[in-house]
Amino acid sequence: MFGGLAQADDAVGACTTAAIWALPEHELIAALDAAHHLEQRLAAVKLTLVRELDGRGTARRQGASSTAVWLRERLRLTVSAARRLVELAATLDAGSPGVRQALADGDLTPQQARVIADTVRTVQTTAGGEAADKAVGVLTDWARHFDPTQLRKLGTRILDHVAPDLADAAARAALDAEAARATRDRHLTLSEQTDGRLRLTGTLDAETAGLPRAAIDPLTAPVGPDDQRSPGQRRHDALADLCRLSLRTGELPEHGGDPAQIVITTHYDDLTRQLGAGTLDTGLRLTPETVRRLACDAAILPTVLNGAGQPLDVGRQRRLVTGPLRRVLVLRDRGCAFPGCDRPPRWCDAHHINHWTDGGVTSLDNAVLLCGHHHRHLHHSDWTVQLGADGHPQFIPPAWLDPEQVPRRNHYHRRT
Repeated sequence: MFGGLAQADDAVGACTTAAIWALPEHELIAALDAAHHLEQRLAAVKLTLVRELDGRGTARRQGASSTAVWLRERLRLTVSAARRLVELAATLDAGSPGVRQALADGDLTPQQARVIADTVRTVQTTAGGEAADKAVGVLTDWARHFDPTQLRKLGTRILDHVAPDLADAAARAALDAEAARATRDRHLTLSEQTDGRLRLTGTLDAETAGLPRAAIDPLTAPVGPDDQRSPGQRRHDALADLCRLSLRTGELPEHGGDPAQIVITTHYDDLTRQLGAGTLDTGLRLTPETVRRLACDAAILPTVLNGAGQPLDVGRQRRLVTGPLRRVLVLRDRGCAFPGCDRPPRWCDAHHINHWTDGGVTSLDNAVLLCGHHHRHLHHSDWTVQLGADGHPQFIPPAWLDPEQVPRRNHYHRRT
């Protein structure tokens, strides 16, 4: 065997120095196919050698703790790759002669052989040896057309082809096992970071996994041609919209259902100049822009300090735009009022046209419905909003977008 491999090594060495640039395209393709075929056959030889060495205990005699560790040092593999090599060699030797022969014939890659061996082992346990032999033939034929990932998916229904009378029961058992595993492994972790942000990690079971997809996907489409958010940012904002909607339903358990309380502590002069930062009851500081935006539709407990740092006025907590006033606002705007937006009222905040820190009042004439995205956009862009002569909101674009700054309206929501 060593002599044959040495000759093959010489032949391969000659190929590495060949002037392949001079070959026509069809010969290059043929050479690629031949190299791949040879690689697969050599893999079969390598697995045979690994199995024999493992069976003889060569690794332990040479001081290694296992064959995988010995292969790592001998062949400079990772431990995981060496372990997979030992496992596949044992599998093919123990119960998959058909797969071993297909690999030796160059009809399979090692990855495909591993998939087939795993599938055949399952068939052997479920349906017996005769069905397992049939499965080898079917899967080997499929391997000529499908990569390992697709082959593994097809293998989940192999009993339909080799033991149809057992397929339904086996599929049900597999689904039950998968459901039990999903129920056991489900979890969600909320990890607060040092800067106040929150990291979400977890695994959802199959049933629950469909819920956020169904709810978030419709909200992740770009909002107009100027939407520069990445897909990840759009999913983030969609999740925020879902949480706001849930809070507005009023159906959460006690202590739920209200937007976050904002405690604003600032000097009076800074507040009136729109420069005052805010502090949440968790201790996290927010930028003045964020404070002003969240204050539009939140429960607010303002605390204003004089120059000596003593409280001038502590207002009582109150909801700014709720109840009858919000219902009238919904009847007027019918949804997000920003031009071209189709978000319905339940996704919207009530934005103060003239902010409360500037002396704005809580009234229909000083409010407009905006979805989360356009609420943020209005607070961080040069767009402005005002009520037209007919009492409906109209938006003034920035000069760079429209030098004439012609007011724009949302014509999506039907007016009656």
